Amino acid sequence: MGNLKRVSTIVLMLILVFSIAACGSNNNNKNTGNTGDTSGNTSGDSSSNTSGNDSADVGKIDTSEFETISYVVLGDKPKNGQLEAVMEKVNAIMKEKINAKLEFKWVEWADWQTKYNLLLASGEPIDLITIGTDWLDTWGNAQRGAFLPLNDLLEQYAPLTFAEIPQEDWEQSKFKDDIVLIPENHYTQWVNHGVYYRGDWAKEFGITEPIKDFEGLGKYFQGVKDKKEGVVPYDVNGGTSTFYNGFATTYTDNIELPISTGYANVYYAKSYDDRYTVDSPIFNDDFIKFAGLMKEWADKGFWREDVLNYKGDTRAALKAGLSGADSHHTQTYKGLRVEMDKQQPGSELQMFSYSDTRGNLISMPITHGGTSVGAHSKHPERALMAYELIRQDKEVYQLINYGLEGVQYEIKDGKRFRPAAYDEAKDGFYTDFWGGRVDKFEIPSDTDWSGIGDVYAKYDAIKKPFPYGKFVFDKASVDPEMTAISQVIGEQLPAILFGKAGDPAAAVNALRDKLKAAGYDKVKDEIQKQLDAYKTLIEG
Repeated sequence: MGNLKRVSTIVLMLILVFSIAACGSNNNNKNTGNTGDTSGNTSGDSSSNTSGNDSADVGKIDTSEFETISYVVLGDKPKNGQLEAVMEKVNAIMKEKINAKLEFKWVEWADWQTKYNLLLASGEPIDLITIGTDWLDTWGNAQRGAFLPLNDLLEQYAPLTFAEIPQEDWEQSKFKDDIVLIPENHYTQWVNHGVYYRGDWAKEFGITEPIKDFEGLGKYFQGVKDKKEGVVPYDVNGGTSTFYNGFATTYTDNIELPISTGYANVYYAKSYDDRYTVDSPIFNDDFIKFAGLMKEWADKGFWREDVLNYKGDTRAALKAGLSGADSHHTQTYKGLRVEMDKQQPGSELQMFSYSDTRGNLISMPITHGGTSVGAHSKHPERALMAYELIRQDKEVYQLINYGLEGVQYEIKDGKRFRPAAYDEAKDGFYTDFWGGRVDKFEIPSDTDWSGIGDVYAKYDAIKKPFPYGKFVFDKASVDPEMTAISQVIGEQLPAILFGKAGDPAAAVNALRDKLKAAGYDKVKDEIQKQLDAYKTLIEG
């Protein structure tokens, strides 16, 4: 019975895809031969398509009216004209196949958390928007009604995507009974965080083994301070909460819960083995000791005096040899290593992943990236059709992710290379599309470090499965407290993490008191109640 149902679904899916093709051809008075192919076939082989506009199902999807689809992404909008050049090609295909135009809209990095949530709360008619359950407060926004339920739309308007995503992954994409996001579940990546440092300088300072803890990192910073004049040991700004994540991962057994509290997540589980018990790194006895270490590092000048207000490009400083370190995750490291090899030959950029200390590593959720349709979208059907083209049409996918072949890249032996005449300022291109990447259309790049496979293997050997795929925290009863807690964290924690809050013990205790006053215990009790119910659901 199940097999019969799947066959029926596939047949219907193919009919619909061909219907899109025929309708798109009719709208543009042309049939180019590959109009109906959203499966990645860009060869122009007309044998794979329907002939003319004879599909009996063409009336089911009406694309007669031209529509503009917005797609909200996070990042700073490119300003060199290459985005417009690429999107001209993309939108020629969009118009031909679904009679629509795609426009990216950016939530820029400056104060991005606030801007993103305000945009969703504004009632603006957003069509598509990047989501992430572990960093973009997706479930909180879903609870506030920010996303359109997709249950009755996906199978008709994004049939290939609907079919390729397993049912268990759709279950992890639901808020209550409604599918509210399309997960980026077919893309391989590691986004565990850590600090990058120069391997050549570490050896010069007598550090002969890979750095595996904060103590080793401190020795490296001191070496830079003592021996590299004019270099900031760690050029960073207070907008990053990486050291908080680092403390939780290296000094405790805590694992993060998918519950956002702004600048940093207050609520964790006690450990992987005790994953249904609520805890918080902030209330750990060692957090005061860690705050003391951060003040010690600040007093030694390991970062700028104005770290909390600095807005400069700290990664550019690393590439220029003016910073001894940078921080982000493994996915960034695999490309940055190659860039550093070119710009700082012999630098041998290394990554101290926080999981290196004690093996505290949880697999990434499939909803770390994904796409939702805004609740106030004026044309959600066409929005899903546009998403389908991005995810299922090889030509559209590679345009959006890589740009124009011959301008942004060329292919040699199956790998992407920069053309000889490539100039980053003039030719650089990106869309910050993190909402539906798929391995099947990825082209390996010469900018990906050849040794990344060994790093992945190291992680794979110690990782634990993500345990909260079906856990959605309902914060209706504690929403004011959650807002207050997020405000406290944003105001108080950055200064503690960068040693600018005065006496560490006093600063941490003041933070704890303010969290308590904001409703920390009430929220903790509510999370615990819901985790207990989730445990029963999962374990019986």
